[in-house]
Amino acid sequence: MKLLTAAALREKDVRKRLFAVAVTALLPGIGLLTYNELASREERRVEVHNQASQTARDAAAELDRVLEGAKSLLIAVSALPTVVDLDPVNCGTSLKRISSNLQMTGAILVIDAERKLVCDSQGNPAGVDFSERTYVNDGLTADADTLVVGNYTVSKLTGAAVLPVAVPLIRDEAIIGVVATAIRLDWLQERMAERDPTGRATVILADREGVILAHAPHSGGLVGTKLPEALSSKVQAAGFGTLETTGLDNNAQTIIAYRPATPVLPVFVSTGLSSAEAFSSINRTTWASLSMVLLSVVAAFLAATFVGDRFILRPIYRIVGVLESYKAGSLASRTHMESTGSELGLVGSTVDSLLDELEARRAASALSEERRSLLVGELRHRVKNTLAVVTAIARQTFPRDERLSSFSQRLSALGRAYDLIFAGQEGKSEAQIADIVRAALAPYEDDTEPPFQITGPALAVQPEGGLALSLIIHELATNATKYGALSEKGGRVLISWSSANGRVSFSWQELHGPPVAKPERVGFGSQLIGRAFPASYKPKLDLDFAPDGLKCTIEFEEEIVLGMPPHSS
Repeated sequence: MKLLTAAALREKDVRKRLFAVAVTALLPGIGLLTYNELASREERRVEVHNQASQTARDAAAELDRVLEGAKSLLIAVSALPTVVDLDPVNCGTSLKRISSNLQMTGAILVIDAERKLVCDSQGNPAGVDFSERTYVNDGLTADADTLVVGNYTVSKLTGAAVLPVAVPLIRDEAIIGVVATAIRLDWLQERMAERDPTGRATVILADREGVILAHAPHSGGLVGTKLPEALSSKVQAAGFGTLETTGLDNNAQTIIAYRPATPVLPVFVSTGLSSAEAFSSINRTTWASLSMVLLSVVAAFLAATFVGDRFILRPIYRIVGVLESYKAGSLASRTHMESTGSELGLVGSTVDSLLDELEARRAASALSEERRSLLVGELRHRVKNTLAVVTAIARQTFPRDERLSSFSQRLSALGRAYDLIFAGQEGKSEAQIADIVRAALAPYEDDTEPPFQITGPALAVQPEGGLALSLIIHELATNATKYGALSEKGGRVLISWSSANGRVSFSWQELHGPPVAKPERVGFGSQLIGRAFPASYKPKLDLDFAPDGLKCTIEFEEEIVLGMPPHSS
């Protein structure tokens, strides 16, 4: 079963195609998931950037409130008489009473124009020199009610890390010193952390030099260190902005929003949101989508393997097997598939209908062939009986002499010629051209003076071609007897054939007969000569009505058999 074997060999290819079809069907869904994934991530990225920016603004606003509170405190302190009078004994007591209720500051200082400590809230001795402190020098030249914010500083009095702030101390419209305090960085860090109870956002405060003042919710020892290059380059930026970089504490990818230090508020504020946390929900959705895609691909593979085998390959093999069985001779083989089951069921049902029709036609053809064979046999019997009757009548009518014997022999030859024709009708095997010619011309032979010269190689033609050639020779001989070379004493006919390039060339040439003229109309004999060969032989006929005798040349294609000795007579 060559066809069935070929189908089995292509089974893997069929499954691959089914799998490809299933995966192709998934592609629009995969494309939509991909688009939604990219769109969701871009939307989330913009949302996180906006959220980080808002958090940075909230942190900056909170820092503004802290500094504004420090400013109000210092302005109120600068209005105390003991402070304005630079009374080192009484101002210390006043400052201590005020600072006892404050958590954000470690100490309140009053420093004169000589940059010397006058008094403070912790009772330190007067005279400590603050001339190297920038915020003191800036405070002595600042406008009234202006808050001067310093940089990261380690307190000279307490040794703690602080953010110093100061306002000018004015008496009689003249600056006579500064009132300063130090905002505790640990308190500032806790204050920033309170802005985000979830602890998801990271807040970083830094001075104008890029030194970290606070890192909430946990410092991790970063306070007092320099900002990384990615952030330090933004300290003096033109305005609010966002960027994506690694965090300071864990090197994780972070989305950061920042507000640069300004002359009004010389503190750099930045907030960061972890990219992993920000995209965690989308990442979970992505993994869920990928899992669904993977499950879909596995389902497609299983469908291509099992469903395809059950509903496609098996029906196909069933149909192919029936066709192979029918081809091998099992004419009753059928698929017995229902046309309502599936598309392949419809194909199987149609194949069954086709085989039923072919079987019906085969039976009808066999019956017709049987009847035709019966009619051919009957015709053959009747023709031979007719020839026998003619022979008997001739014997009873004419005296028994040599002419009657010759006449009887010719009738017998004519009967053998008809046998050859009927043999072709009955589907006999191939025949030699020489035998066909000899049998067809036997009725016209003359023992005393043979009228035919026959030459040609040993060529065998199929029954259909042999029958056509026999009919043509018989018609040519009949016409030659009536009108041509055989109608007169001494007439001759040259018969020859040859083969080249898969074509047979047969020649009939009459000599020494009466003058020949082309007939005015085409009779049945001429039509028979022109149409005897089927079109599949690609015949080519040439009739030359030359005055000295008819010449007929016939070419046709035929499978010929070589190898026999050439014939000549």
